[in-house]
Amino acid sequence: MTMLKAPLSTRKLSPIRWFYRLYTLVSLTAISALVYRHCCNLIYSPFITLLLLVADLMLAFLWATWQVFFINPVHHQVFPENLPQVAKESEHPGLDVFVCTADPFKEPPIGVVNTVLSVLAYEYPTEKLSVYLSDDGGSQLTLFALMEAAKFARHWVPYCRKYDIMDRSPEVYFAKDPSLFPETSDIQLHALQLLLVVYIAGGFNSEH
Repeated sequence: MTMLKAPLSTRKLSPIRWFYRLYTLVSLTAISALVYRHCCNLIYSPFITLLLLVADLMLAFLWATWQVFFINPVHHQVFPENLPQVAKESEHPGLDVFVCTADPFKEPPIGVVNTVLSVLAYEYPTEKLSVYLSDDGGSQLTLFALMEAAKFARHWVPYCRKYDIMDRSPEVYFAKDPSLFPETSDIQLHALQLLLVVYIAGGFNSEH
């Protein structure tokens, strides 16, 4: 007897889908009655009734397009921890992630850097993960921040993978009360250095 591989996701129909269907049926009946009433009144006041009919038909169309999502609601649950049982790391496809920014003053480089670092710390084979930063503004400050983040990533990425850190953005992780591991103090020191260097560079850049 062959053992089935662990599922990567499950699909379950919502138990309250019949309530949504009943609600849709009742509403559809009311809308049909309203449209029928407008059609009957076309004889007495055609212009006003026609305008009301067109308006109600438009609203009914918008309502119908929205109700489609509630006719058959489904709950999905994913199990990323089962991925190693389904496929080997050598079988994973290459993954390219693009992070876009434009203005270092509207989108602070430290926020962009946190995004890049969180992507780099994905639970994915390192040799198959590529992260690209697209800077439409061509800011030297953003480039400098990214270069400093690359140095910090040498400490941050192994730390996240070693201790299975879920909040992989340094800003989010250290804003909470992080669990104390042997390397936590050193990692926090490197993060503060990165933050300080980027902010000092940002202040210098704004003055010039």
